[in-house]
Amino acid sequence: QVNLVESGGGLVQAGGSLRLSCAVSGSILRINRMGWYRQTPGKEREPVANITSGGDTHYASSVKGRFAISRDSAENAMYLQMNSLKPEDTALYSCNADLIPKYYRDYVPHNDYWGPGTQVTVAE
Repeated sequence: QVNLVESGGGLVQAGGSLRLSCAVSGSILRINRMGWYRQTPGKEREPVANITSGGDTHYASSVKGRFAISRDSAENAMYLQMNSLKPEDTALYSCNADLIPKYYRDYVPHNDYWGPGTQVTVAE
C-alpha cells in the first residue's frame, strides 16, 4: 500500500517558521512531480509549491520568497520550509505526488496520491 503522511504542522506566531515533511511509503517504482497544497474551510484547495523529479520548482506568488520546497529522492520525502509566516498562511497543508507504484493493486486514478494533511495555524 502506498501512503503519504505529512508532519511538522502546528501553531506559530506571525513571522515565525515551520518545516513540513511528507514521507512516501510503500512499494514505488518512481516518483515524478511532488507538491504541497493548502486549504481553508469554505475555500478550494490551492497549490503552494511543486518540485519535479529533476528539482525544478514552482511557487504560488503568495509564498514566493518565503517558502522553499525540496525533496530527498533517496528517502522518498519532500519538505516545505516556511519562513516569515503570516496569518493568511493558516490552512491544512497536504502533500501530493504523481508516482508509479510497483504493484497494480496500489494504482489510483491519474497516479494522483494525497496525504491526509497537517494543520498550520499562524497567530497574529
